[in-house]
Amino acid sequence: MSFLSGLFGTKEKSVLGVDIGSSSLKVVQLRKERGKAVLETYGELSLGPYSGREVGQATNLSAEEITETLKDLLREAKVTTVNCGVSIPFARSLLTLVKLPYRADPSEQKTIVELEARKYIPMPMSEVQLDWFIVPPEARSAQPTEEKPADSAQNAKVDVLLVAVHNDELSLLQKIVTGAGLSASFYEIEIFSTIRAAVDEPIKPVMVLDIGAASTKSYIVERGVVALSHAISAGSQDITRAISVSGNVSIAQAETLKKEGGIAGATALGGPELVFSRIFSEARRLLIQYETLHKKSITSIIFTGGGGVTKELGAYAKRIFSIDVRVADPFAKTEAPAFMRPVLEEIGPEFAVAAGLALRKLEEI
Repeated sequence: MSFLSGLFGTKEKSVLGVDIGSSSLKVVQLRKERGKAVLETYGELSLGPYSGREVGQATNLSAEEITETLKDLLREAKVTTVNCGVSIPFARSLLTLVKLPYRADPSEQKTIVELEARKYIPMPMSEVQLDWFIVPPEARSAQPTEEKPADSAQNAKVDVLLVAVHNDELSLLQKIVTGAGLSASFYEIEIFSTIRAAVDEPIKPVMVLDIGAASTKSYIVERGVVALSHAISAGSQDITRAISVSGNVSIAQAETLKKEGGIAGATALGGPELVFSRIFSEARRLLIQYETLHKKSITSIIFTGGGGVTKELGAYAKRIFSIDVRVADPFAKTEAPAFMRPVLEEIGPEFAVAAGLALRKLEEI
C-alpha cells in the first residue's frame, strides 16, 4: 500500500529507505548494479538522548526535532542521495480486511469500496487518505463466490484490504522529509516494507512479530498479503526496564545486557521473561485464531524490530513455539562485503523496514 506515489523526472542509481520510528531513525541506501541491490550505507540514530531519555526508549519529539535528528543521521551515515521512500507507523494507520460485493467494472468497484469504507473508518473520509487492494482469490482461504450458481455476478464477493492514514500524519512526515532535504516518491505503512524485506515464503502463511520499542506488532502474512494483524502493548523498552529493575542496573546497562548478554544473561537477572511471556502468549492467541478460522497452519514465525536483535531470541522462542522460528535478515537481499555479513545479520531485524523501503524504491529505477 502506498500514498502520494509518484515518479521523479530523472533517475539515480542510489535510493534511500527512511524508517521514522518512536525510538530511533534508520536509513538504508542501496544502488542497483547489474540488476542486483547493492548496500551502500546504513545508519541508525536513537531518539532517546534527544528527549532526555535513554537509548532504546520511545519518545514523542516534535517534527522540528525529528527533522534535525534525521539531518544528523544522513550526515553521519554519509548518505549521498535525496530520493527516498518513507515509512508510516502501523499505529498511525488503519488496516482491515473486509468482504465486499465484487464488480467487474473498475469504476463500480471503486465506488463500492469507497462507500463501504465509511463503515470501517472512524473518522470523516475527508480527513484520511484511503488506499485499497483486492486480494487475489488464491491468497485467501475464503474464495470469492456467488450465493447460488444461478445468480448473476452481482452476488459475488471479494476480499478487500482497506488502508487509511490520517492527513495530519502524512503532513507531519512530509514536513520532516522536506525539512531534511529529501524527496519522497511514496509513503508506505511499515508492515508492507517488512514483508518485502523479510518474508520469503511465497504461499504458506507465516507470522511476523515486530518487537518495537513501545509495542509489538503481530501479523499473519499469506502470499504477501496481511490476512490478520494485532498490536500488543508491550515492546523492547519494557524488556529493558524489566532487566533494569530486576538486575538493579541502569537503563543503559540493561539495554546492553539485552543485546550483548542475550536471553540467557537477561533472564538470569529475572524479569524479562514475564514480558516475553506476555508477547508470546498474545502472539499464540492470534496464531490459533487464524488457524481455527482458516483451517490452515502457520508454518513459521519471523522476528523483526529492535527487540528482534536480542541475542539468542530465536533459540529461546523455538522452545516456546512448536513451529519454525527465525530472526529476519533483510540484508540477505542485498550485495555486501563478506566481512560485513556477521554484523548485518545481527542488526538486520532493526533495519527490516528501511531495507524494504529501499528495495521498493529500487523498483522505480
